[in-house]
Amino acid sequence: MALKIVRDLCTACGDCEPVCPTMSITPFKGVYKIQADTCTECEGEGEPGTPQCMEACMEDDCIVPV
Repeated sequence: MALKIVRDLCTACGDCEPVCPTMSITPFKGVYKIQADTCTECEGEGEPGTPQCMEACMEDDCIVPV
């Protein structure tokens, strides 16, 4: 599985990028995107549960499963 950033909801704050353990989040056309081929939804990283980017994001439903 992977996550994606909803372009229309992303404010380009950048809070998600530094918390991604796989460095799958990158700037893209004024907002951010998640590389689906490297995103692990933080599986096996630290505390189980919500992926770190979703925890960092202040916009509701901006980061969602693909």
